[in-house]
Amino acid sequence: MSGPTKTMTVLTCAALVLTTAYTVALGSSGWLWFGLVVLIVVTIGMAAADSSVPPSPRSRPPGTTS
Repeated sequence: MSGPTKTMTVLTCAALVLTTAYTVALGSSGWLWFGLVVLIVVTIGMAAADSSVPPSPRSRPPGTTS
């Protein structure tokens, strides 16, 4: 997983915790949960796109021949 995908995953987990805490403290908000679902879908899409990209070939050190 690349850096941006890890960051998005952490952000999504934090949003889940905050949304749950908000719901427990102040009551449910449909738009808040809808936004969380959209965030989860985007995170899954990023992870899927990140895993489908093949790793780049390693470059050779300067001065070596094949």
